[in-house]
Amino acid sequence: MTGTEQLHEQWRDQLVDLCHELGREERELAILGEGNASLSCGDGTFWIKASGANLGALGPQDASRIRLEPILRLLERPEMAEEEIERELILAQVEPGHRKPSVETFLHAVCLSEGEANWVAHVHSVAVNRILCSRLGAQPFLGHVFPDAVVVCGPAPAVVPYVDPGFALGVAARTELRRYRQKHGGPPKLLLLTNHGPVALGSSAREALNIMLMADKWARIVWGSYALGGPAFLPQSEVARIDGRLDEQYRRARLGEDPS
Repeated sequence: MTGTEQLHEQWRDQLVDLCHELGREERELAILGEGNASLSCGDGTFWIKASGANLGALGPQDASRIRLEPILRLLERPEMAEEEIERELILAQVEPGHRKPSVETFLHAVCLSEGEANWVAHVHSVAVNRILCSRLGAQPFLGHVFPDAVVVCGPAPAVVPYVDPGFALGVAARTELRRYRQKHGGPPKLLLLTNHGPVALGSSAREALNIMLMADKWARIVWGSYALGGPAFLPQSEVARIDGRLDEQYRRARLGEDPS
């Protein structure tokens, strides 16, 4: 085995570790085959969880390595039949023997490129989804209610209205990430899919997990606040101040560091 092959196996194993953290039953982030995660290899390929695999029980055989550029090219095509999408996903695999990649491969490719993430985590958190699946949708997340969510999840989330998972969602997420960059000058840390779930865009596995756990806490606090009249949102000026504080930027960097 070459040094490059060993490195790719290490990255695959790190992806498996992140999936196990996301799939811990007591966290209520995902059950059965829900959710997925990916990481950029920095060489035009990325590892992603295989379709139908359980996050909490994921094994090395449940990950597939994909070429990024063919997936991004497909998103330029206006319409594709399901059979064609399946065929192109298989053709984009680095190793044909790998398992079929997640249906959200297009979403992950967009987040790794347009979102400039190195690691992407997507779950169907009970706490977040009971808000995203309500009539309010993502609206309760458009204002911050406590400082740590600003530090970990960024000053504002990106939001995608409900669209069919898979290819169509990849197209919609690309549109939203481009809009977000134009408005905010950079990519988001948190992407909220209405009636679907949260997506974390991290520079490390640790940061992706932190974003997801903080989004879950954020949702639980917002949900509980409605029992006492609703959220007391922080002023946008205060959110900007927290986001720009040097000590909080330092803490953000330290929190996102993977354990050595």
